[in-house]
Amino acid sequence: MAYEDAAKNLMLDALGVAGVYASLHIVAGTEVTGGSPAYARKAIVYNAASGGAMTAKATLPVFDVPACTVAQVGIYSALTNGTKYCTIPVTNEVFAAQGTYTVSAGTLDLNA
Repeated sequence: MAYEDAAKNLMLDALGVAGVYASLHIVAGTEVTGGSPAYARKAIVYNAASGGAMTAKATLPVFDVPACTVAQVGIYSALTNGTKYCTIPVTNEVFAAQGTYTVSAGTLDLNA
Protein backbone atom coordinates (compact mmCIF):
# COMPACT_ATOMS: atom_id res chain seq x y z
CA MET A 1 0.00 0.00 0.00
CA ALA A 2 1.33 3.42 -0.92
CA TYR A 3 0.52 6.40 1.29
CA GLU A 4 -0.32 9.81 -0.10
CA ASP A 5 1.78 12.80 1.00
CA ALA A 6 -1.04 14.00 3.26
CA ALA A 7 -0.89 10.76 5.26
CA LYS A 8 2.92 10.81 5.38
CA ASN A 9 2.88 14.42 6.59
CA LEU A 10 0.36 13.55 9.32
CA MET A 11 2.54 10.67 10.56
CA LEU A 12 5.72 12.74 10.52
CA ASP A 13 4.11 15.74 12.22
CA ALA A 14 2.88 13.45 15.01
CA LEU A 15 6.53 12.59 15.70
CA GLY A 16 8.19 15.92 15.11
CA VAL A 17 5.81 18.41 16.68
CA ALA A 18 6.35 16.99 20.16
CA GLY A 19 10.08 16.81 19.55
CA VAL A 20 12.16 13.68 19.41
CA TYR A 21 15.52 12.65 20.77
CA ALA A 22 18.46 11.43 18.71
CA SER A 23 20.71 8.68 20.00
CA LEU A 24 23.91 7.03 18.80
CA HIS A 25 24.39 3.28 18.50
CA ILE A 26 27.44 1.09 18.12
CA VAL A 27 25.37 -1.79 16.67
CA ALA A 28 21.65 -2.41 16.26
CA GLY A 29 20.02 -2.08 19.66
CA THR A 30 23.17 -1.10 21.55
CA GLU A 31 23.23 2.58 22.46
CA VAL A 32 26.49 4.35 23.24
CA THR A 33 27.17 4.83 26.97
CA GLY A 34 29.85 6.40 29.14
CA GLY A 35 32.55 8.91 28.43
CA SER A 36 33.67 12.09 30.11
CA PRO A 37 31.88 14.33 29.40
CA ALA A 38 29.20 11.65 29.32
CA TYR A 39 27.23 10.66 26.23
CA ALA A 40 23.52 11.62 26.32
CA ARG A 41 20.66 11.73 23.84
CA LYS A 42 19.94 15.11 22.24
CA ALA A 43 16.65 16.79 21.33
CA ILE A 44 15.76 17.54 17.72
CA VAL A 45 12.84 19.80 16.80
CA TYR A 46 11.41 19.58 13.30
CA ASN A 47 9.62 21.89 10.89
CA ALA A 48 6.15 20.85 9.73
CA ALA A 49 6.25 18.00 7.24
CA SER A 50 5.82 18.67 3.54
CA GLY A 51 5.87 16.26 0.62
CA GLY A 52 6.28 13.27 2.94
CA ALA A 53 9.45 14.56 4.62
CA MET A 54 10.45 16.96 7.38
CA THR A 55 13.69 18.72 8.22
CA ALA A 56 15.22 19.78 11.52
CA LYS A 57 14.42 23.35 12.63
CA ALA A 58 17.69 24.20 14.25
CA THR A 59 21.32 23.19 14.40
CA LEU A 60 21.76 19.45 14.53
CA PRO A 61 23.09 17.94 17.74
CA VAL A 62 26.72 17.33 18.66
CA PHE A 63 27.26 14.33 20.93
CA ASP A 64 30.07 13.62 23.38
CA VAL A 65 31.20 10.04 22.75
CA PRO A 66 33.66 7.69 24.43
CA ALA A 67 36.03 5.43 22.49
CA CYS A 68 33.68 3.38 20.27
CA THR A 69 32.45 2.98 16.70
CA VAL A 70 29.25 4.88 15.90
CA ALA A 71 27.22 2.86 13.36
CA GLN A 72 23.64 4.20 13.69
CA VAL A 73 21.60 7.20 14.73
CA GLY A 74 18.34 6.42 16.52
CA ILE A 75 15.19 8.46 17.02
CA TYR A 76 13.38 8.08 20.37
CA SER A 77 10.33 9.56 22.10
CA ALA A 78 12.16 10.48 25.31
CA LEU A 79 15.48 11.61 26.72
CA THR A 80 15.81 8.36 28.68
CA ASN A 81 14.11 5.07 27.86
CA GLY A 82 11.09 5.94 25.69
CA THR A 83 9.90 4.38 22.47
CA LYS A 84 12.40 3.80 19.68
CA TYR A 85 10.91 5.06 16.40
CA CYS A 86 13.74 4.12 14.07
CA THR A 87 17.45 3.65 13.60
CA ILE A 88 19.31 5.04 10.63
CA PRO A 89 22.56 3.42 9.47
CA VAL A 90 25.45 5.85 9.07
CA THR A 91 28.99 5.43 7.80
CA ASN A 92 30.92 3.90 10.70
CA GLU A 93 32.95 6.49 12.59
CA VAL A 94 35.65 5.09 14.84
CA PHE A 95 36.68 6.99 17.98
CA ALA A 96 39.96 5.74 19.45
CA ALA A 97 39.44 8.14 22.38
CA GLN A 98 36.79 10.54 23.69
CA GLY A 99 35.49 12.83 20.95
CA THR A 100 32.40 14.44 19.45
CA TYR A 101 29.98 13.22 16.80
CA THR A 102 27.85 15.67 14.82
CA VAL A 103 24.65 14.49 13.18
CA SER A 104 25.06 15.70 9.60
CA ALA A 105 21.54 15.27 8.21
CA GLY A 106 18.26 16.06 9.91
CA THR A 107 15.63 14.93 7.44
CA LEU A 108 13.04 12.24 8.18
CA ASP A 109 11.70 11.08 4.82
CA LEU A 110 8.90 8.56 4.22
CA ASN A 111 9.45 8.60 0.46
CA ALA A 112 12.54 6.41 0.45
